[in-house]
Amino acid sequence: MIKGNCYNCGKPNHIAKDCRLPKKNQAHVSEVRSVPIDLGKLNLSAVVFEANLVDNPREWWIDTGATRHICSDKEMFSTYTPINGRKLFMGNSATSNIVGIGNVVLKMTSGKELTLIDVLHVPDIRKNLVSGSLLVKSGFRLVFESNKFVLTKNNHFIGKGYVEKGLFKMNVMTVMPKMAKVPFYFVERKTSPLELIHSDICDLKFVQTRGGKKYFITFIDDCTRYCYVYLLRSKDEALEAFKLYKNEVENQLSKTIKAIRSDRGGEYGAPFEEFCSEFGIIHQTTAPYSPQSNGIAERKNRTLKEMMNAMLINSGLPQNLWGEAILSANHILNKIPQKDKTETPYELWKENEPRTINEALSSPEAPFWKEAINNEIESIMQNHTWELVDLPSGSKPLGCKWILKRKYKADGSIDKYKARLVAKGFKQKEGLDFFDTYSPVTRITSIRVLIAVAALYDLEIHQMDVKTAFLNGELDEEIYMEQPEGFVVPGQEKKVCRLVKSLYGLKQAPKQWHEKFDWTILSNGFKINECDKCVYAKSTQHSFIIVCLYVDDMLIMGSNCDIILTTKKMLTKYFDMKDMGLADVILGIKISKTSDGLALSQSHYVETILKKFKAYESPPAKTPVDLNLHLAKKQR
Repeated sequence: MIKGNCYNCGKPNHIAKDCRLPKKNQAHVSEVRSVPIDLGKLNLSAVVFEANLVDNPREWWIDTGATRHICSDKEMFSTYTPINGRKLFMGNSATSNIVGIGNVVLKMTSGKELTLIDVLHVPDIRKNLVSGSLLVKSGFRLVFESNKFVLTKNNHFIGKGYVEKGLFKMNVMTVMPKMAKVPFYFVERKTSPLELIHSDICDLKFVQTRGGKKYFITFIDDCTRYCYVYLLRSKDEALEAFKLYKNEVENQLSKTIKAIRSDRGGEYGAPFEEFCSEFGIIHQTTAPYSPQSNGIAERKNRTLKEMMNAMLINSGLPQNLWGEAILSANHILNKIPQKDKTETPYELWKENEPRTINEALSSPEAPFWKEAINNEIESIMQNHTWELVDLPSGSKPLGCKWILKRKYKADGSIDKYKARLVAKGFKQKEGLDFFDTYSPVTRITSIRVLIAVAALYDLEIHQMDVKTAFLNGELDEEIYMEQPEGFVVPGQEKKVCRLVKSLYGLKQAPKQWHEKFDWTILSNGFKINECDKCVYAKSTQHSFIIVCLYVDDMLIMGSNCDIILTTKKMLTKYFDMKDMGLADVILGIKISKTSDGLALSQSHYVETILKKFKAYESPPAKTPVDLNLHLAKKQR
């Protein structure tokens, strides 16, 4: 005869593994239920035996003598009912007031969730307690060892804990007072900042900040996920916070907010609607009881609160510093990469380079971008890169995209605006659109050796740049591409570009360009270096010259100016070149000629790092280490 009831269905005479009913998913969410109680006699059943020695409102401890689960922080409760006039009796005859009862959800470090039912809210207690006897009554199994314990249910691992200061502390990651729903479907991000802003208010009025703030409001840009946080005394301040946000971001980005999405809370009521209407901002409100519709803001609030909890717990700071913790957490989140992007929200937010032609031509720098775009198209047309044809049946054209970038000088100032039309080569198929893709690239060690040779023999070092280098390679494959944005030929909108020569973005473009350059320079008397396939040399009876190619940049070193000028004229005959004169910066290294040789420096890189970490204005020190630091030869 089997004693007790089945853990699965609750009926007698069998055990859970033999139960015919569907098994409950108790490995994921487990409930610890209290015995039924009479609130009138509550003071008789809530007894705590172990001493309260630890001051941390977010940690949980196993108490085998406690008859109830006890929590000191109201914010931890997922459900809550106030109670008046009830007492909690301690083992030392002391008493504390019980002010409420409800459920608390704990997330264990194992990833499992533990739901505590009918937890007593006792603000005066100095640590949160989980009743060991209630765990056992609810079907859990507690196995204690000398320095740890393991919690299981129906042979499923739930969590564990370790001894700390003589007591068993549970390994709890976070307390989850608010269970957020997962979004139901994927939504495409906006492509430009301020097109859509997500906003929500979070209530933390369980304790005020030192400035009397009880709430915080978030404004999250949909495109970059860059977030602003404002602390509020009341929800009525939401509109004022939005006005501050609007003025700052629109002034910084020279753009206007197009839409804002929020729930239907009273803080986003009639005054908020009127303000949005006045400035032409579309106010999108979510459906009632559907927080997933405002999932970006809901998820951000939850992440901020979890980070805030962790900061306050680990630092031991008082809870009235939650405002500072929230602002610090938001600063960190803005500066770390996202799952789907390599850039941080801060980088995307501060990036002023336009992403589309329309964005470039509507910016204050429109004349410069227009000139760069026209120069790129002119180079493509002069090079006869493509011809317009009807798309053959069964073929699918590649897309293309404009890449707009600023090029900077060695001192960090803008050198030029550059536009590049790039084919979407990631859609190419090997064996159909491309075959070989390998192209050699000179090594940085080769450049250093050549500069050393130039210093040794007092050679002149000049620099040239190949404009639209990849457009010079000739294609062997048949590739079709859509007409570029902004340059679709009127009346021939349905035609596509059949690529005759390579284009940036194609997988074989680097290989085709190097083959073209290789053939050109070798046919003019140069010999290739066997150690580095991007270094070429040519010598005569009285002079010699070396050319080093790094993609589309090249260093030209010669024994005299005449042979350098002759080589430059030869290269200009075959390619569209830019003569940059004496070498200045190559791969971020600045080259300076002195009376006794050459000096290499990375001052621009150093200045960039100093500015990044806000140390550019710091006074320089002649002593980089402490003068009192004594180092020995064998010191490790």
